[in-house]
Amino acid sequence: MPSDPIVVALTTPGHLRFPCNEPFGKGLEQAGGRVERQPSGHLIFYRPDGLRFLSADPGGQVLHECEWERDPQGRVSLTRARIRLDWGRWVGIRPEGLINETRLNLATKSGWQRLTADDLRGMAAKALRVPLEEVKWFYRDEDLWIDRTGLATIRHRKDALYVLEDGDFARARFMSCMGAMHWPSIDFLPVVELFKSLLPGTGSAAFELIRGLYDDQNRDRPSPLPLRYRGIPTYPSEAAYRLFSSFFTPQAAGSRDPFTLFMDQTRAHEVQWLPLSFPPLRYFHPAPRCCLTCQGGDLQKVTLADDPAGLPFVKPRRGKIPLFDRSARVEKGRIVLRDRSEEQCLPLPLPADLHEGLPQAVETSPVDWRALFPEGLPSVSPQEAYGAVFLYPEDDREIGELEAQPFVADYLQDLAEQDREVGMSLAKANRVLIENGDAAAATCVLFDRPRQYTVAMRVPAFAQKQAQQLWTVCAGLQRWDWLTGIRFVRNDAATVQYDLAYIWMPYELADAPQALAACLRKISAALCSGARAFIVGSRSLSTLCSAHRFEVCWDEEVEGLPTFRMHRTILPKARLKAGLTLYHVRKV
Repeated sequence: MPSDPIVVALTTPGHLRFPCNEPFGKGLEQAGGRVERQPSGHLIFYRPDGLRFLSADPGGQVLHECEWERDPQGRVSLTRARIRLDWGRWVGIRPEGLINETRLNLATKSGWQRLTADDLRGMAAKALRVPLEEVKWFYRDEDLWIDRTGLATIRHRKDALYVLEDGDFARARFMSCMGAMHWPSIDFLPVVELFKSLLPGTGSAAFELIRGLYDDQNRDRPSPLPLRYRGIPTYPSEAAYRLFSSFFTPQAAGSRDPFTLFMDQTRAHEVQWLPLSFPPLRYFHPAPRCCLTCQGGDLQKVTLADDPAGLPFVKPRRGKIPLFDRSARVEKGRIVLRDRSEEQCLPLPLPADLHEGLPQAVETSPVDWRALFPEGLPSVSPQEAYGAVFLYPEDDREIGELEAQPFVADYLQDLAEQDREVGMSLAKANRVLIENGDAAAATCVLFDRPRQYTVAMRVPAFAQKQAQQLWTVCAGLQRWDWLTGIRFVRNDAATVQYDLAYIWMPYELADAPQALAACLRKISAALCSGARAFIVGSRSLSTLCSAHRFEVCWDEEVEGLPTFRMHRTILPKARLKAGLTLYHVRKV
């Protein structure tokens, strides 16, 4: 195996996947390319026109690859990019890969013939309740037009993110989207939508690419271009602020606090972001398969690709319990990983500037997240653990069963705050059953007092992710006693009766009335008299409920729920299983 990192980067199978970059793998200088070695040892490869096409760590392990093209007028554009996640999976970015069009009939509006693109921008700004400046930023003249009959077309371009099944775009699955970036001249920080669909590490890997291209483009400037957070609309959050702050420094005019200003959705764009002197650096190691993330000489995170928990080990913070009781430190020239009371050392060469932190005691939480599985952890492969996210089609293909569950759970969570009857039913419940809700169980848990929750799981990887999410919430609230009442089981052999249930009927039973009836009998037997249940299933359930001692209080098609309508503002062609209905029932 070659020891020269440049040779490793250019010739290792799977490193160069875009045809336009293949000549560089056969001979970098002969193809007119060049390479720059950064002070950290990281390698940046450039085309003859100065555009980067590859980035690699000091050992030649590739971090991202870019595909560029020039049109006949000489204008350059990024056509595709591949970014490598900490655990080895590849994610793709296709600029303007998602284009949504909205059509409005303006023929009935007096003087519509005189309307211009700016008039349409003003209408859009008013309807979306965003500043006109933001609309101008994202809607070019060619995105807005009115035909001779008065039909207006508004086109919204977004960059699409994909899961690359084989490391390239041959089998790409849509994952998420973000505001269309100006990749040849980066001038803003984007809004990422469908954030629950992002594979772990996507955000930081994407910003590694953004920061790299930004540095290339600002190399000859007397001062770097300040960036702002832009989107229609923006979604400011603490997580977004942390991510941005890893690569850029926030600045606010006067003495205002940048974080407070950023969290105000109407003013988040006022924060200016300038490049941080020491952004995160990643180092991949093939054996053991892991990724180190370092920043300013400190070890920040270690990710093991073969970890069935699908969780990183992070730098411990003084006085804080590490996330999921997992911590990483440098001790005597070695990396030591700690998972509660167990430790392991990684025999790896360390980056030259990585230093040991001061020794400190690491606290352990009173409740291990794995304790939520009294029967033992389910069998989950590392790829399943890391990949347990919601992937929605960008077209009109039917949304999967797991992906549909959050629409209902999120709606019920909102409804509990607005509907007094529903809110009281949830608040009074002491024993709750959640069945086949592996993608939404954590949302069904109320965090106001201890309760007994039984989660009958069907898809182990998603159930594991939900258990980890519950641990995170309770850790933030410092209410560990609430965790002790939650258990994930494979089959619920009920010894008690529940007074509340969330049930998702498996899709395969939709056209099997006898199987549906058997499920309803089981649910009825598990509930006490007067208990409430939220059942998601086919339209045929409405005729079966009364035969199993259920009174239907109300029902709503999931397609009509506001949570799904919101999803359609991002993916207008989204389609659920026909007739999928939410029932609120009471056992009589």
